[in-house]
Amino acid sequence: MRKNWIALLILAALVGWGIYDYYNKQAIQQTDGSVNEAELDSTIPVGIKVGNRAPDFTLETEDGETVHLSDYRGKTVLLNFWASWCPPCKVEMPYMQDFYEEYKDKDAVVLAVNMTHLEKSPGDAKRFLKEVGATFPAVYDQTGQVTDEYQIVAYPTTYVLNAQGVITDRYQGAIDHNLMIKAYEKSR
Repeated sequence: MRKNWIALLILAALVGWGIYDYYNKQAIQQTDGSVNEAELDSTIPVGIKVGNRAPDFTLETEDGETVHLSDYRGKTVLLNFWASWCPPCKVEMPYMQDFYEEYKDKDAVVLAVNMTHLEKSPGDAKRFLKEVGATFPAVYDQTGQVTDEYQIVAYPTTYVLNAQGVITDRYQGAIDHNLMIKAYEKSR
């Protein structure tokens, strides 16, 4: 008889835990089914490793428009660090444009971060983007602060972020269109 009471007590505890867990997850979910960002922000560490939430930053476009990385939450982001004088960057950029054209309507974006502090001339990056017909967003790291924060040591480097801003992949060196698609699919 005593064993039955212990079994019932354990069963009640498990049921209680299940109910608690269910309602806790429901509290994180908003009415539209999306995840509450405040809850996610508190559970995922910020950093530059796969599985971390990518550090937010603020840079400007060619037109002086302020862009925050967090502006792209809800989209898969290919965060690409590049320079106009870098041969692998030159090879990769047309693939970035092709990927962007193909996936921009599928909640994906290429955010190109030019390492402006490493450019020979301030206009080189802008001229290069025009030459390749880039239509994706490009921002300029004038001081190198973002480049340093993301520890960029090989050019180009691409971080892939999921819709919650979590890093799902990191590539050092040029990547092609097929690899971009695989990275996009993995981040979904």
